[in-house]
Amino acid sequence: MRSRRSLSSSNRRRSLRPRHTAVAGVAALTAALSACSGGGSGSGDDAKAEKPKVSVNLTGSQAKAGVPVTVKLAGEDAKLKDVAVADAEGTKLAGKVAADGRSWTSARKAAPGTSYTVRATTDKGGEAKKAFKTAAPEKVNKVTITPGSSLKTVGVAQPLSIVFDHPVKNKAEVEKHLKVTTSNDTTGSWGWIKNYDGKDRVDWRPREYWKSGTKVELDAQLNGVDSGSDGGWFVRDYDTAVTVGKNQVVKVNLDNKTATLTRDGKTVKRVPMSAGTPGGEKASWGGTSVLMAKEGTINMRSETVGLGDSYDKMVDYSMRLTWSGMYAHAAPWNAAYFGNTNHSSGCVGMSTSDASWLYGQVQVGDPFEVSGSGSKGTPDPGNGYGEWNLSWADWQSKSAVR
Repeated sequence: MRSRRSLSSSNRRRSLRPRHTAVAGVAALTAALSACSGGGSGSGDDAKAEKPKVSVNLTGSQAKAGVPVTVKLAGEDAKLKDVAVADAEGTKLAGKVAADGRSWTSARKAAPGTSYTVRATTDKGGEAKKAFKTAAPEKVNKVTITPGSSLKTVGVAQPLSIVFDHPVKNKAEVEKHLKVTTSNDTTGSWGWIKNYDGKDRVDWRPREYWKSGTKVELDAQLNGVDSGSDGGWFVRDYDTAVTVGKNQVVKVNLDNKTATLTRDGKTVKRVPMSAGTPGGEKASWGGTSVLMAKEGTINMRSETVGLGDSYDKMVDYSMRLTWSGMYAHAAPWNAAYFGNTNHSSGCVGMSTSDASWLYGQVQVGDPFEVSGSGSKGTPDPGNGYGEWNLSWADWQSKSAVR
């Protein structure tokens, strides 16, 4: 059995399969808890339990969402034995009876627009039932999580990334509901950044590259969390799970014009390439970028990246490195420059055979480390996965939970 540890802001637990988790609230109930009747041995009279009173903090059809459910037992000798709160699908809300047996509180908050049923039992055998519904949300916030469920294996630089449809004002509250679990207690931290499209985004990055074989789970327990003004409520949970694959790094050297694939620190193959023309917008990004996707054959047009009408080509073996349009790909039209001159519009170009080979070797999440002179600096954290260009201390400072 593998041990797991729940990580705090720098060491968290997560799992991420989309799922609808119940959150519950309880209607105030004053209910007769019918005790088991026992035959009187002497008088023959039936012993009857008093009618205990149970109060709950949520009531009616417009109950407040975003608060825990609390059930209290008043004025009786009995103690609460169990309280079950479930949504319409039968999913129960976890909670705990207090040590004195007089109250029960849910571990999660009531979600908006959700119907709940409540069943309370006492140690005297009594039972009460009630139903209530929370008010519908005026606005719903949704998320996109990477890696998604279709990606099972990732490279050593792949972060966990969550992009929000609407702005998130309550960043600390949201972050507290994001739990990461790893198979080897990997140290990491959440960091809030702006995605390339301007949306709020939060990534969980390890302190150093992942160790090969690490199993990672993200559990975004967001159902019932308010993201703040202009953001809206979350009305579901999300989760995902991935395994870290081969320990691979692609080292792009702008000075000697080569791209080298290393595996477990050893050189697998070095190929000649031509990167972006130094000076101006056609220069390549330096620092570390992460392979975002293997896109295959795509149409690349210069106007989409602000370079006018300088090119419009179908390009093979395209490997995306940034949102702003930096790729590694086949560039047979640039063959005269491979290994001797950086003369592209910003991408890392190589022969069709070399690009085909590299495309078959790399994994989504592999780091491309670009070194040497002539780059245009490092990409912003939200331009792909540029957070690796920040120091560990700088990355930690982007967490909303201190």
